[in-house]
Amino acid sequence: MKIKFLDGSVKEYPGPVSPLQIAAEISPSLAKRSVYAKVNGADYDLNRPIVADATVELITMDKPEALTVLRHSCSHLMASAIKKLYPDAQFGVGPAIEEGFYYDVNPGEGVRFNEEDLPRIEEEMRKIVSADLKFERIEVSKKEALDLFRNDHYKVELINDLPEGEAITAYRHGDFIDLCRGPHVPSTKMLKNFKLLNVSGAYWRGDSRNEQLQRIYGTCFFEKEDLDRHLEILKERAERDHRKIGRELGLFMISEYGPGFPFWLPKGMALKQALMDYWYKVHEREGYRFIQTPIMLSKELWEISGHWRNYREGMYISEIDEREFAIKPMNCPGGMLVYKSEIHSYRELPLRVGELGLVHRHEASGALSGLFRVRSFTQDDAHIFMEPKQIVSEVGRLIKLFDEVYSTFNLSYTIDLSTRPEEKYIGSIEIWDIAEKTLAEACQSVGREFRINPGDGAFYGPKLDFKIRDSMNRIWQCGTIQLDMMLPERFDLFYINEKGEKARPVMLHRAIFGSLERFIGILIEHYGGAFPTWLAPVQAILIPVSIEHHREYVEELSELFKKNNIRVESDFREEKLSYKIREAQIQKIPYQLVIGGKEMEGRVVTYRRHRSQESVTIPVDEFIAMITEEIKTMGK
Repeated sequence: MKIKFLDGSVKEYPGPVSPLQIAAEISPSLAKRSVYAKVNGADYDLNRPIVADATVELITMDKPEALTVLRHSCSHLMASAIKKLYPDAQFGVGPAIEEGFYYDVNPGEGVRFNEEDLPRIEEEMRKIVSADLKFERIEVSKKEALDLFRNDHYKVELINDLPEGEAITAYRHGDFIDLCRGPHVPSTKMLKNFKLLNVSGAYWRGDSRNEQLQRIYGTCFFEKEDLDRHLEILKERAERDHRKIGRELGLFMISEYGPGFPFWLPKGMALKQALMDYWYKVHEREGYRFIQTPIMLSKELWEISGHWRNYREGMYISEIDEREFAIKPMNCPGGMLVYKSEIHSYRELPLRVGELGLVHRHEASGALSGLFRVRSFTQDDAHIFMEPKQIVSEVGRLIKLFDEVYSTFNLSYTIDLSTRPEEKYIGSIEIWDIAEKTLAEACQSVGREFRINPGDGAFYGPKLDFKIRDSMNRIWQCGTIQLDMMLPERFDLFYINEKGEKARPVMLHRAIFGSLERFIGILIEHYGGAFPTWLAPVQAILIPVSIEHHREYVEELSELFKKNNIRVESDFREEKLSYKIREAQIQKIPYQLVIGGKEMEGRVVTYRRHRSQESVTIPVDEFIAMITEEIKTMGK
């Protein structure tokens, strides 16, 4: 039997051989560092025998995919510990995720997990780690699988969804067995550096119509140092919680009279307006026209768009003059009516139409979370109407715009191509296939890599989802470019082509921020509330040494700053100077200016930047020129 390696070398073996045996023969250290293997491109457990000629790649601890397998194995470890402690527990799914893993669990009648239960589960996990139990792969038929998991109705439901005749695998360690495709680490001994983090609710299979399970999150690393470092990052993230900072900086509030409906306070409104001004500026440069569409439209419109059938449960419905209306959950149908209000020529295309539109969605109360999940938010929408031949170039142009905007905030990103959903989609599969291929070509045209995200497209078309990474190494799905060949058909949109004939346009839906509310929440945590000067709600604060003697000069400076479009405040509170300076630092104001006799006599200012101990004295005009240039160039 011949085993070929990625470097092209080949070794012969007399019979079946496992990847672990191959690694050990090459070197003991390689065997120790190996986590699993790829055999002819397929994932393989280290102890699983290879029975025919194959190409083998050993996946070692230093590779990102090895961490995914480690964490998925740790979810099994946690599930086995829960089963020991709560024998009636039943289990949903337990995947590895970006920074750890989770498992959805029904702990049994009358049992509810809370944070205080996690140490007890961790202790049981440590016992199983110490036992050094091997992960054993088992292949079973569908009938055998149904019998094996007959006492867990969640697993039974998953098994029943599998095609007849498909090989089903389960994994056993000790007396615990779980439905799983694998692969896994060789034994529980490798899982010693773990930590359970929190408990939340999660609907079975992500559907709010199903029962709610309890989701326990955890993380796991190969090295203790990496785990400790990650836990420190999590601690810092908690300090950066946008709800906490938003309250401390007076940016926004949520009232019990409107759960999920954020109130923007004056400073938060200044921040939001700065973001909107930037959005309008770059879009005007890119040739967009701006519109505003009604917040409430009739049921008939939502039936044409398909939202009434596919999204009705997420809409707020009302009645006016004995007709049903809905508050818009999306801006798209209004944009269709705007396009349809006049006849368009091919010479106008691509036609780029932007709208900062307020939308409302009926989110479950348990899902609401600060600005991250709200019921009312502003989408930075745009609809681009074009000829089919313009799709690749227009999407390529959009990707470059996304790149510019995200780099302004020092946010890196990756792209997912989300394809046709299994259910609730409109249009033919042939059109979907063409649309998906076109989006892939657009990414390739500008040299951007992408990952396929199967089944996660919108009901009307495939999309590119932009996943941004913030300063705390977290991933957020924000921007999207959605290719829509369906709504122009449903709304009977057309343009006059070169031959003077009616032709159907193709349309792109796109948003860069996604929602201003959520994006601001991300920025609050990304910057820890210390916004760059151009974005800061208050860009400079004037602090008089003596209110009695220096107030007039401070007021004069304040008026001068405002005339130069600098967002400025003056602190005339009857407090000690040191207290005011400290408060300005806590409020993370970019520039703190202390104004005393020297400044007043010399017509100068003394400033200190946030997070700096250095005080600098310069003429007023020089300071205004400096901060104005910083705002104009966004600190670049």
